[in-house]
Amino acid sequence: MDRAADAYSECMLRLDDHYARGANTATLVRRQARCEARFERRTSRAIRLYGADRCTLLPKPFADRTPAVFVQTNKPLGNTIRVFGRAEDGTLTAAGEYETGGLGGSTVGAPMDALASQGSLVYRHGLLFAVNAGSNTVTLFRVHGNELERLHVVPSGGFFPVSIAVHRRLVYVLNAGGDGAVQGFRLDDGELSPIEGANRALGLGGANPPGFMLSPAQLGVSPNGRFLIVSTKHYNVINTFRIHRGGRLAERPVTSASATSVPFGFTFDRRGRVLVTGAGTSEVTRYRLDRGGALTPTGPSVSNGQAGLCWIQRVGHYFYVANFGSSTISAYRLDRNGDLLLVAAVAADTGDGPIDLTTSGGYLYVQNAAAGTIDGYEVHRDGSLTLVTTATGLPIFTDGNGMDGIAAS
Repeated sequence: MDRAADAYSECMLRLDDHYARGANTATLVRRQARCEARFERRTSRAIRLYGADRCTLLPKPFADRTPAVFVQTNKPLGNTIRVFGRAEDGTLTAAGEYETGGLGGSTVGAPMDALASQGSLVYRHGLLFAVNAGSNTVTLFRVHGNELERLHVVPSGGFFPVSIAVHRRLVYVLNAGGDGAVQGFRLDDGELSPIEGANRALGLGGANPPGFMLSPAQLGVSPNGRFLIVSTKHYNVINTFRIHRGGRLAERPVTSASATSVPFGFTFDRRGRVLVTGAGTSEVTRYRLDRGGALTPTGPSVSNGQAGLCWIQRVGHYFYVANFGSSTISAYRLDRNGDLLLVAAVAADTGDGPIDLTTSGGYLYVQNAAAGTIDGYEVHRDGSLTLVTTATGLPIFTDGNGMDGIAAS
């Protein structure tokens, strides 16, 4: 039953990825029907034994989905998630605010991004995962269109959680406080359970809350599910833990030197290569992840000539980065040989200190910390951007505190 459910989850995650990039809904409906048919064939007897409750975890059909953008307010006295409905033309409409049951937090000396990270709010497969840095917890929501149902709040396995990664039923949390640590969880029936042998210290020797530059920035699972990757910023290395059976982690990571200073955010291309931002030099580097977990650049790092390049988001064939120091968005793409190219140093001028990014329906959404807004852009075939919406009324970054984290269905 578990193997069939894992296969179904992987199938649906691929469809979710296509949906976020604006794939045709009718095509996705047909593909989801095939996923469900395979799942039912493999588990018909188990479904009869478990009853209908076992099937409630199946995601809402694509034809009936109400797409939304989720924003984490990161309020220190009570973290909340603001929900915005997304229309077909990309415009956003406020739809509600939901308490996480935890507290927001801020790194020491943060210039714009309070949590100094990427991936603090993650949507996967009908579920929303949020960090509560101020209370050392993680919150799990079920998403019902534009509404959220809080399912579970669990200890993060360390201090000051800042980033989350989800792969099938495995969930990993990056804790940036103190020595730093990663913690793995198993996701079952709407609950997160810590995995024995999946808590690994990073040995950073920091404080709690951590300093902005001294805290790790992001963790993510490789597309093949074999490695957990952690970017470290100030330490200029990228750590890779092998993921063993059941989600356990290798006792020690493989450490690769970063090609640029201050490795911050990262994402994956369609070939499974890792694209990592270098905040110190405002460059992007593409790496090959070998079978042993080491990262090797596939070519030279590519600068965009901007300041404060930290966050990265793939939308179709393009990779967009947010430059908080220049208040701009830049666009990259890969050529036919897999070489990284700068398409536009300034694809958009936000003027408002952009931080994290997300995508939904082929649109790009940018979190502007200095203005307390979300900008939505239409992504054209040549990679250019056109502003189509601005959502206001979100917390403005001040005195080291501000919203942090954005995701979309």
